[in-house]
Amino acid sequence: MEITQDKIMSLKEAIKRFVTDGCHISFGGFTLNRNPMAAVYEIIRQGIKNLHLYAHSNGQAVDELIGAGCVDRIEIAYGGTGRFAPTCICFKRAIQEGSLQFEDYSNYHMTLRFLAGAMGVPFLPTRSSLGTDIIEKWGFSKDVREKDPRIPNEKLKVIDNPFGTWADTPKVVLLPAINTDVTIIHVQKADIQGTLRIKGLTFADVEQAKSAKHLIVTCEDLVEKMELRDDPDQNQIPFFNVDALVHMPNGAYPTACFRYYDYDPVYLNEYREYAKSDELFKEYLDKFVFGVEDHKGLIELVGEDRIRKIKADPRTGYASNLERR
Repeated sequence: MEITQDKIMSLKEAIKRFVTDGCHISFGGFTLNRNPMAAVYEIIRQGIKNLHLYAHSNGQAVDELIGAGCVDRIEIAYGGTGRFAPTCICFKRAIQEGSLQFEDYSNYHMTLRFLAGAMGVPFLPTRSSLGTDIIEKWGFSKDVREKDPRIPNEKLKVIDNPFGTWADTPKVVLLPAINTDVTIIHVQKADIQGTLRIKGLTFADVEQAKSAKHLIVTCEDLVEKMELRDDPDQNQIPFFNVDALVHMPNGAYPTACFRYYDYDPVYLNEYREYAKSDELFKEYLDKFVFGVEDHKGLIELVGEDRIRKIKADPRTGYASNLERR
């Protein structure tokens, strides 16, 4: 990829250019941490539908997209937001009502699948899940698999160890690779070329980023390229993986962004109530998503006092004295 600043764009433009109806997509973050929420809200505003979503252990992003009717199918390890929703509420309701097609893997499985995609191999082997129901219970029907060539014709495959009894492993599980059309992540710092620096835990973001055909990144700070050349070992994703780069302070809100801000318990408690029914969730969307022009508008709607309370302490990386109940 040519080294230019052409990849720097508005969030509206990035979503319009790379996220389309029916595309295969994944989001970075983990439960209440670094979900790219500004991008999620823009997808909802643009009315993008029929997404095939891959989720490692996402939370708020997954639930809001499902609640807004953007997701048709999901391959997932876990969806939840801690004490606010041990299982994501809209996600749970959609599964129970049968309105969402799903297939489940373990956390480790999903990481291996993204890693296989990043490596350019069709699958990776593991012993993980042998003897569990993950092997036996499949979500997608044969008909669904035949209609979409992007879905592997089998969820996974258990085979004899091709090396016989070597390593005391008679069987191995083969997990199909994931290569999304687009992955979206939120990071703390990016330079104008697209080199990315994530502070704290990276979860499965690096594997997702490198396995995607296109990568959209929102960042708290957009800096000159020389700044990230200091301590280059702290950078996880190179510029040539990035297709769209959006400067978006508070872009993970209401989830947390380590060393910048914590999650907002007030927002998440209110959200839990809105998510209890489709009617209430429509009210939520009308107020917090369609009722504002963009993510900056949401931050202004929430108010300066709430944002101040979740600001991270520079020493610990988390908000001090935050009432988390």
